[in-house]
Amino acid sequence: MDQHSGEGGHEDGHDVHGSAPVWLVIPFVALLLMIATGPLFYENFWHHNYPKIAVGLAILVVFYYLFVLHNVHGPVHALAEYIQFIALLSSLYIASGGILIEIDKKATPFANVTLLLVGAVVSNLIGTTGASMLLVRPFIRLNKGNIQPYHIIFFIFMVSNIGGSLTPIGDPPLFLGFLKGVPFFWTIEHNWPAWMLALLLLAGVFYVIDRKLGKANEEENLEEVTYTNKFALIGSKNFIWLMVIIGSVFLDPNVLDWVPAIHYDGQKFSFVREIIMLSVAYMSYRFADQKAIKGNEFNFEPILEVAFIFIGIFGTMMPALELVGNFAKSPEGAALITHNTLYWGTGVLSGVLDNAPTYLNFLAAAMASQGAEIGNIEDVRNFALNNYVDSSFELMAISLASVFFGAMTYIGNGPNFMVKSIAEQSGIKMPSFFGYIIRFSLPILLPILLIVWLVFFAFV
Repeated sequence: MDQHSGEGGHEDGHDVHGSAPVWLVIPFVALLLMIATGPLFYENFWHHNYPKIAVGLAILVVFYYLFVLHNVHGPVHALAEYIQFIALLSSLYIASGGILIEIDKKATPFANVTLLLVGAVVSNLIGTTGASMLLVRPFIRLNKGNIQPYHIIFFIFMVSNIGGSLTPIGDPPLFLGFLKGVPFFWTIEHNWPAWMLALLLLAGVFYVIDRKLGKANEEENLEEVTYTNKFALIGSKNFIWLMVIIGSVFLDPNVLDWVPAIHYDGQKFSFVREIIMLSVAYMSYRFADQKAIKGNEFNFEPILEVAFIFIGIFGTMMPALELVGNFAKSPEGAALITHNTLYWGTGVLSGVLDNAPTYLNFLAAAMASQGAEIGNIEDVRNFALNNYVDSSFELMAISLASVFFGAMTYIGNGPNFMVKSIAEQSGIKMPSFFGYIIRFSLPILLPILLIVWLVFFAFV
């Protein structure tokens, strides 16, 4: 058996079995269009059938790979990444759901900004998923009677995405980079200036909007309310479960040789970490404080929606990622690779593809253009440590873009969908897929991402 590893094996598999045809991108495009239009134009049909549609389109693409291209490697690799993805997200979601934070304080713009910035810091410790699930309900309760879609959108921008840029635990792309060989503290060392600039700009914009729109709603609500300014925490034992999940992140057989692994086609796939995470998910729910569960109105619908939608995304996006990756690794594509094209290319695709595999594909392309191999941990480490031409700077562009642009759409990053679902269950009328982009991403987030590019990349 050929010894493939990481993306290199993926590439070799394509050479042996043939690349997917361009038309095989159609199921992925169809799924994106249905995610965008379903809740808007055929909500009842979409709500009852999205699991069948997502799984069905994924099966269509996977079967083509297996039985027409005779390519087993691609689907197996996608399945492994999906299991890693959903094990981390579901365990953080369920463990966080057993922690109830109650804040009896007036919802001023300053209080809201403070919570968002605290959430952005916390997301580096327990992941954007953990921080989102821990804080979105307290954020909604803090603004009870005045909660509006913009509150949730800025929460997605700051806590569910950009906040988690400083550690591999923070966001799935950085987690995958760590597993491939990027040193743990590389992210905080290189990403903190852009992280701080983006968050301060977003906080400033939110403060202005909240002062204007919050006051308008205050005037409508004439009833006087007395606040105790007290803070209560119920279900604190679930923080122990969260720490177990975070600790298990490091149990990767590609980093620690003693960790058991599933060996396939020269690769080592983790399973111990995922078993621990899913076991913690069960145990943390089984023994959770019921007052916290009820207070959070906890249910499994948000994580089930993410699980099914991303089965479809991971299954159908293989041809799209393959086409992008193959072009980037070609002589024509390699000639286009600079820190600027990596920032915008990774960013744009991270908004419409899941940002984790997009990160890996652009990292593979950037490394391949300099003769390095993403499947070689030492190569990845040297790339991060700038032992190739401007390689650390290129990795910084890929890392920031994948995390920051993940906030551009509901599907750019896993927590986005969960936060949207929880908000809708709380009675907040969230914007549609296109409404999110047109009303918030393009006029607010994109200019800030442009400023980040101008400050850190454009003139270097």
